[in-house]
Amino acid sequence: MDLRRLQHLIELADERHFARAAQRVNLSQPAFSRSIQALESQTGMPLFEREAGAIRPTPAGEFLIERARRLLFEARCVQRDVELFRESRLGDTAIGMGPLPALTLLPDVVTLLRQRYPEVGLRVEVSNWRSLLEQLRAEEIEFFVADIRELPIDAALEIRSLGRQHGGFYVRAGHPLAGKAPVLSEAWSFGVASVRLPEAIKSRLAALMGLPSGETPALALQCDDIALLRSTMLETDTVLALTNEALRAELESGAAVALKVIDLPPIFAEMGVVRLRNRTPSPAAQKLAALIEERAARVNTPPPKKKRVSSSRS
Repeated sequence: MDLRRLQHLIELADERHFARAAQRVNLSQPAFSRSIQALESQTGMPLFEREAGAIRPTPAGEFLIERARRLLFEARCVQRDVELFRESRLGDTAIGMGPLPALTLLPDVVTLLRQRYPEVGLRVEVSNWRSLLEQLRAEEIEFFVADIRELPIDAALEIRSLGRQHGGFYVRAGHPLAGKAPVLSEAWSFGVASVRLPEAIKSRLAALMGLPSGETPALALQCDDIALLRSTMLETDTVLALTNEALRAELESGAAVALKVIDLPPIFAEMGVVRLRNRTPSPAAQKLAALIEERAARVNTPPPKKKRVSSSRS
């Protein structure tokens, strides 16, 4: 099939308007219409319904549009990689990082990247997983690394686990609770700061604190800025919920101490690499992903294996 016509197909599917779609590909509307008609003739099926000015794909159109998107993306990747191969280069890449991996994985990864592949240009977007997922779907980044527990179940996503970063509750040295073993409600009374907590953890905390059904404990400070969270903990009586690796320097220096909260459930971030399935990563992205896995293997612990439940038939 003609890749140019497949591009026209996608533009019409996105715009749902012949004139606007034609303008996007710099064609006259009659020429654009002929291109769509030629594609329908080639497939032997109507690809769009045209009723009362409304343009929408037929089931056959939806089928072809989905595959056309993948095919055109791969065609762009092939062209990119051929050019890089011809020039003996790895090229550049853009990735995303959640707040925690940006702190615990990214600095060492960037150092390794600059040492081993100084010719690679890198752009990093640091944000929450929802924003990074939007950028991934828009193909603005090649992959992202984040806590994967709340990611939607989507066949279009390929998720590779990097293991867990375990954490807990932390306070500044000299905090009223330092050296004690408080219960969860006592620790929470000082105000807890953290990144956004998964719903499952908030529900578990609510149950342990005896909150009414449907109510979850409110954080005193919730943000994606780890530096702000750390400084707030170090300069106030706020309790910080974070991973050990994110506070390694403060814990080693004694500026922060871990609280032994009696009834605190396990706290951890389950890191993973998220990319679009059936998308060929650039050479630079492949090298970078390998460096991230190398660093994560030293920092994270593998998630526990799920126990198999045996069943017997009577």
